[in-house]
Formats: sequence, structure tokens, C-alpha cells
Amino acid sequence: MRIGLIGTGRIGTFHAEVLSRHPAVDALLLADADPERAAAAAGRTGATAGRTGATAVSVDDLFTGAGEPGGLPDAVVICSATSAHAGLIARAARAGLPVFCEKPIALDLPGTLAALAEVEAAGSLLQLGFMRRFDAGYGEARAAVRGGRLGRLHTVRAVTSDPTPPPAAYLPLSGGLYRDCLVHDFDILRWVTGREVSEVYATGSDTGPAMFREAGDVDTAAALLSLDDGTLATATATRCNGAGYDVRMELAGELDQIAVGLDDRTPLTSAEPGGPGAPAKPWPGFLERFAPAYEAELDAFLRVVRGELANPCDGREALHALRIAEACEVSRRERRPVAMTEIPGG
Repeated sequence: MRIGLIGTGRIGTFHAEVLSRHPAVDALLLADADPERAAAAAGRTGATAGRTGATAVSVDDLFTGAGEPGGLPDAVVICSATSAHAGLIARAARAGLPVFCEKPIALDLPGTLAALAEVEAAGSLLQLGFMRRFDAGYGEARAAVRGGRLGRLHTVRAVTSDPTPPPAAYLPLSGGLYRDCLVHDFDILRWVTGREVSEVYATGSDTGPAMFREAGDVDTAAALLSLDDGTLATATATRCNGAGYDVRMELAGELDQIAVGLDDRTPLTSAEPGGPGAPAKPWPGFLERFAPAYEAELDAFLRVVRGELANPCDGREALHALRIAEACEVSRRERRPVAMTEIPGG
């Protein structure tokens, strides 16, 4: 297979290295708004990541096949700046190319719905990059809930904590903490439990670094989510967790209680005498914590393109998670509970 990849920043370069090692990938075409960055990424990928060579091309050439002996690629992976996602998805759909795109489709509902309309009109394939669906722990939690091991599920607690804030320039482009960070928790909550969110109540704090206030964002947030079967869920996130990268989910039922993300690298220290101390090597970031999941989601995408697997996370799934994030933003701004029926796109 010939795979085109657009966007050669940190996550794009990581995906390029994964794809270059995949036995189904014969050629890798790398494009970026900055041609020099694409060329540098192609050189690094070809030199370090395995048997598949990487070639730098322009975005236009990737979508037209101009200058490439093989013509159009078989599929496209989008890892560009978020603001470019919707336009690139639409362009790929019109070219008849299957797409894997890092979340989100767009930073707002109108942009998301417009891109989905392009995909549906073209009858093309879109898989979104919610990598937690491919993490072993979350998969085990889903099986436990769906299989009845926990009995009636009554409480879910989700945590996402970044060790350090992102660059200040990123914040105005991110969509805010709910859309950029907690959207992963909203997606995995639906995926693990099989239930829909019916109402949210959210709040946030901007008492950390001044750049969050300047961007109109918060550095710490919490949401109470009511599910349609009465289960209560909390989701918290912060950009300022000095202990390390902490992503967990706790699920409590009438019969049992389990935790995802609890291992010898979880940046959590017990205050009890004789309890577990701080880990010797806490998780430093998302790429390290979820590396196997990132590889698994790309493998799944290639299998979907080859017709071997049903799409595990289509664009409508991303829409559901974004609508929950939108409801949280309304709730935080207006200081009230928000029913999901108030949010368009359902």
C-alpha cells in the first residue's frame, strides 16, 4: 500500500515511523505546509524507521498524484494543524481517498458537520484517532462492563492530567481544555459503557499560568456527566500535573470495581503509612503511555482500507464526543446543567 501522510510535527513523525515499519506499507509520502519540515521528516523516517522509504511531496501533489510514479496514494493519514483537518478531510473525500485523521474533525460543530457531509456525500471512509479505544486496559474495562462482571455500573471516574502546559501559542488554536483534552474521556466513556450522556454540569479554573486566562481557557476542569441509564460519571483534567502524565478510569459497580491506567508508572503516591511510593519512572507524556495503542489504531486503519475490518471509530463517533465537550463549555460559561438535547447535531 502507498500511504500519504499530511503533517510532520510530533504526532505526524511518530505515525510516519509506525507506518514505515508496517508490513502492508510499501511507500510513504510525507507532506506538510512547511516543505522543509516534510523533507526533514522523510529523511529521518527513511534512515531510522525500517524498510519502507519515505518521500516528501507537496499537499497538492499528494491529492493529484502529480510527479509520483504511482499516482494517488491508497489512503491518507492527517496529522496537520487542527484548523486544517476539515478542509483536508473534504479534499480527500472528493478524491475518493480513505482517511485516518487525528481528532478533532474541526473545533466547532458547524465545521464538523460540514466535513461529515462531504464524507457521506462521497461515500468515502473516515476513521478518527481516538487511540484509547485501542489501549489494552480500556479494552479489558469494556469487556468487564459489557460482560456483567461489575454488576450494575453506578459510578465512573475519569482522569486526564498533563505534566506540563502546552506552548502558549497552542492554546488559542486548541479549542480549549474540554474539546482538546477531555474529549478523549468523553469518547472512551461512551465506548466502555455503551451508554450515552444525557446531561452535563461542568466548571473550570484558570488560576494557573496567566496564558490560560489570556487565551480564554482553563488549566483545570471538572465535569459531572449523567448517563442515560442513571450511571454517574466524573471527568477531570489539568495541564499542570507535576507528578507526571496521568490517565486513568475507575469503574465501580455493585459486584466489583476496576481501574484502567493503574500500574507501576502511574504518577500517584500513597499518603498511607507503608503504602506505594512515587514511581521510579512515571509516564512522561501521551506518546509513551499510549504508544501501543497508536500503533494498533493505524494497523486497524490499514485493515479497514483493505476491507478486512469494519471501521472502529468513524466520524459520527467524533461528533458525539465533541457535542459533549460543547455542552461542557456551555455549562461552564453559564454555570448551569446542560441537557444534551440542547446541543445541535444529535
